[in-house]
Amino acid sequence: MNDKENEIYMEFDAVSENERLARVVIAAFLARLDPTVEQLEDVKTAVSEAVTNAIIHGYEEKGGKVVMRASLSTEDMLEIHICDTGVGIADVEQAMQPLFTTGADKERSGMGFSFMEAFMDGVEVESCVGEGTKVHMWKSFAECVEAQPILQAAVWNRDGRL
Repeated sequence: MNDKENEIYMEFDAVSENERLARVVIAAFLARLDPTVEQLEDVKTAVSEAVTNAIIHGYEEKGGKVVMRASLSTEDMLEIHICDTGVGIADVEQAMQPLFTTGADKERSGMGFSFMEAFMDGVEVESCVGEGTKVHMWKSFAECVEAQPILQAAVWNRDGRL
């Protein structure tokens, strides 16, 4: 089990303006890791999709509270939980299929969970109709130590050095 090095907890109103707030907060939280622009954008997009789902689908844009918890482990593993107490999801497996949406009449693309899965190392969703939804995502920021010598050897061999 990873030991938590730092953790944040934030509760905010389920209004679209706060989706931007969640993106800024998670970016600031990750700053000490000095992530690449791509890594930072991946996490911000995943958070944005989870928060937007809570606001639009969880609360059907009628208001409520969204909770975002994030933690960094001593192994540089980021974990994020986005939770709502909205309407819940009847069939999580179906909801996580690309292009599935309950908001087709509102021009929703049905790609929220797909983006979360593409940009994070893992995504799990728990939901109960009438009780809400919890999205748990994680991403490792640890360097792969074993990859460096292999890459160096490939470069050296190409240049004729061993």
